[in-house]
Amino acid sequence: MQLLTKDYENLMTVEKIERDGSELVIHGEIMGTLPVRAVLTPAEARKALKLLDVKTMAFVVSMLFRKGN
Repeated sequence: MQLLTKDYENLMTVEKIERDGSELVIHGEIMGTLPVRAVLTPAEARKALKLLDVKTMAFVVSMLFRKGN
């Protein structure tokens, strides 16, 4: 999976997401060269969900069924 900038350039490539106890560990590379291992804790996941309103959450779910580029 790739996270892109607004100009569709590769910002981060996610290679693997795995569970480690009660956290998610995201393995990848930033800007194609810098290896990174990010940890998402339950508290930070809750904060992320608070950033989304109902309309945006519905859009995120609908993205799973849309054709991409």
